[in-house]
Amino acid sequence: MSMTGRVALVTGGGHGIGRATVAALRAKGALVAAADVDLAAARAVADDTDGVLAVRLDVTDRSSVDAGIARCVEHFGRLDCLVSTAGGDRETPEFAEMSDDDWSAAYELNLLGVVRCVRAAVPHLGEGGSVVVVGSVNGLAAWGSEPYSVAKAGLGVLVQNLAASYGPRGVRVNLVAPGTIRTRVWDGQGGPDRLAPMYPLGRVGEPADVANAVAFLASPDAGWITGVTLPVDGGVSTGPIHLLRDRW
Repeated sequence: MSMTGRVALVTGGGHGIGRATVAALRAKGALVAAADVDLAAARAVADDTDGVLAVRLDVTDRSSVDAGIARCVEHFGRLDCLVSTAGGDRETPEFAEMSDDDWSAAYELNLLGVVRCVRAAVPHLGEGGSVVVVGSVNGLAAWGSEPYSVAKAGLGVLVQNLAASYGPRGVRVNLVAPGTIRTRVWDGQGGPDRLAPMYPLGRVGEPADVANAVAFLASPDAGWITGVTLPVDGGVSTGPIHLLRDRW
């Protein structure tokens, strides 16, 4: 189904998965606010694509979130969909050496940042509205980086509760959990392709792989889907059996 006439705001819309999601939603006909703490990147997206508004939005700052959502509504006159892609990990020491600040930073960006955005958006969402949160397979199984993983795991329960709370208003809330995606976070780390053998489909993901799943869940095509976590992970969450077959 088309999203013509609908308005979406994408956090993290200046880079990677967020930028690809802006393109996917725009291709479905939605008007889109590309919201990013990196305003120059958001403006580059808007300059490349008609029907896109660049908005500065820092998910760790409530006033910035509120102002960014308000700017979108002021410009387009409405808000029908929130896509929360902003997040990220940072290098931390071994678990026993982690500080409270290491944990707090992960929560601020990856969990509370989503809370702030949804809290600001839901007053504008009515019947047919949707929220799609981008989490990680780190929130589904033990992949290391404990603060980041725990924050991402919290998103699953958050989405279920929000789906139950706002379903009677006709608002759907879902979560996408990507595996390894080819984004700028791999710059200087030798690239993500060294992890391809872990994936049954034989490759790591591209931003568009996630964006297409997000656009589906955001659209009326998924009109009876809410409260779910959809892994978009090339099959890695199925387990390591494909790596063991040659040993049998």
